Amino acid sequence: MLHSRAWRLDPAPVLIADRVARHRDPAHAAAPAEPFPAYVATPVDSGPAPATARGRVRFTDRRGLSHAFIKIAPGTSLYATGEVAGPLNRNGKVTVCWNTDAFDYTDASRSLYQSHPFVLGVRRDGSAFGVIAQTTRWCRIDLRRGILFSTRGYSPPIAIIERESPDQVVRALADLTGHAPMPPRWALGYQQCRWTYEPRDRVLEIARGFREHSIPCDVIWLDIDAMDGFRCFTFDREKFPDPAGMMSELAGMGFHAVCMIDPGIKADPHYFVYAQGSTHGPHAAPRFVRTPGGDEYRGAVWPGPCAFPDFTSHRVRKWWAGLYGDWLATGIDGVWNDMNEPAIFDGPGKTMPVGCVHDADADLGGPGSHARYHNIYGMQMVRATREGIQAAQPGLRPFVLTRSNFLGGQRYAATWTGDNRSDWKHLRWAIPMALNLGLSGQPFAGPDIGGFVGNATPELFGRFMGIGALLPFARGHSIKGSADHEPWSFGPECEAVCRLALQRRYRLLPYLYTVFDESHRTGLPVVRPVFFADPTDPSLRGIEHAFLVGSDLLALASVHESTRETGPSPLPGWREFEIVGGGGSEPPISASRAHDQLPRLFLRPGAIIPIAKSAAHAGELDMRSLTLLAAPRKDGSAEGSVYHDDGLTLAYLRGDHEHAHYQAPPDPSGQTRIERRLDTTSRPSAIRAVNAFAVLPDGSITRVTRSGEA
Repeated sequence: MLHSRAWRLDPAPVLIADRVARHRDPAHAAAPAEPFPAYVATPVDSGPAPATARGRVRFTDRRGLSHAFIKIAPGTSLYATGEVAGPLNRNGKVTVCWNTDAFDYTDASRSLYQSHPFVLGVRRDGSAFGVIAQTTRWCRIDLRRGILFSTRGYSPPIAIIERESPDQVVRALADLTGHAPMPPRWALGYQQCRWTYEPRDRVLEIARGFREHSIPCDVIWLDIDAMDGFRCFTFDREKFPDPAGMMSELAGMGFHAVCMIDPGIKADPHYFVYAQGSTHGPHAAPRFVRTPGGDEYRGAVWPGPCAFPDFTSHRVRKWWAGLYGDWLATGIDGVWNDMNEPAIFDGPGKTMPVGCVHDADADLGGPGSHARYHNIYGMQMVRATREGIQAAQPGLRPFVLTRSNFLGGQRYAATWTGDNRSDWKHLRWAIPMALNLGLSGQPFAGPDIGGFVGNATPELFGRFMGIGALLPFARGHSIKGSADHEPWSFGPECEAVCRLALQRRYRLLPYLYTVFDESHRTGLPVVRPVFFADPTDPSLRGIEHAFLVGSDLLALASVHESTRETGPSPLPGWREFEIVGGGGSEPPISASRAHDQLPRLFLRPGAIIPIAKSAAHAGELDMRSLTLLAAPRKDGSAEGSVYHDDGLTLAYLRGDHEHAHYQAPPDPSGQTRIERRLDTTSRPSAIRAVNAFAVLPDGSITRVTRSGEA
């Protein structure tokens, strides 16, 4: 904590939502607060905060920075702060919100690709609070002696969310910053990427490899080398002479295609995107970011000198969105926005100078410097991209993946954890990174499976796949020049582990999709820290080799090279089970994991989850032949639900979906009988369970009866 006698208190904090108090530095209260695009709508003051909120935030200015300090009680655990490498618990850590091209980052890297000025605090008694610094500018979050936000050029309001538990705080955060939309179901399948798959024949060879090796996969990705000289919205016609034909062949094998679009536009007057963006005339407004002198700013990226669209302007976003139509018409299904911090090879700090000028919309704050808009540059890019996909493919769910984003950006795109390394440290960080992103409002995230930089060993790749196949976003990716990183590239044992890991994911897709629906509706993360099961238990606060998928499934992984042992379950009483392995194409439910490189799976007592038959891709998912897996309580009771919709369109927003609710009522004899009790659908059900099993307290598996199915 700063040693200053000049701390100031807001004498009258106000409520901006239910039990959310906003505090302002009284020395700056006369100046209007800057807009905060993390919020889905501008909060409206709803009266004074309760007396207990007063004095919680102390403000001061020192050494050219504005500071806001929140004292925490002993025993308080701190989390979130967005995309951060290292441990799950952030007590004692410093994070700097300044989006950075952090290639091959370490746990000493204070700035990564995204900025989430949010801290989750969990008190000793399990009650919780969240703290938001309402600024898009450079912001340091120092958690060494409490919570200290330090900013340049602006003293932002501080919002504090008060709730009884951490899950309630995350729900409230989503209500403020927006709920992630439902993704297309295929985006929940496994995805294969490399920098770079080329030419056409190699792309199709990879796709056929998955089918020939009987390894499930839904998506093939194309990196920058698919472009003509790194020009976005183009194809290299020598390597890919018929892009539409290639996309059609992929679709015929059950694959979707995702391709890259970067923000750097090659400064070539003969290139149509640059020519449109640099149009000058008496009525033409600039579409590219400018220097302080009014000239077009240029920085070096893959194509050489580039201009950069000013995504803070609605005019530019509309223009950018319009570029997607013809490009997507070749059969592209999703968009990958990369390098959008923005990353600039010859710029200060590998980015744009802070003095560059944006012609921002009034609701973002109006014209201003890059110092103000740097952290939301990527967010506004994916906003434009999403709008472009929606315009080009009306009625379909867009899929956008972004490297750079900001708090609230879950409204527009999924994310991954950037350019990680093929080593055991990065394997250990994969779980806490996904968890802290989820606690920061971004539920759809995961690492590059296998590690992007370097060469994985068979053991490391198998462990990466086992964990990654249970995280929300599951994509393998590797750098140019590295060894092949396809699942069959590491020998027969690793291939078998990868096949089992992905068969697990696909058998669990009905449950995972149901959890995504819960996340969309409530704002809860898809994967959650183990302490969500009992926030009052201090022994669960630092666990980062295990995680919850939804509220009913626990994954317990081995993350050290020296051993495949996981140690005991942190949640006694949860029932271990396995759904892959053994003989036959659809093995029965068993009580022990199929391979000791895979995480162990446990089911919450009282839960019922749906399991599908294994499939080559999500399009083959059969919702008419589900298996229900229950972990009945001692009295035989359990409950669960299954969510289903068409998996592709926006019809779910109009109520075109169904929830099938299953319940095993208490039975005096302790027997379990699963009944279908309630459907929320107005059409014939597409859900049908044909089998049901129970995992009993003694670890045995037994078939149980069902009733109420059509």
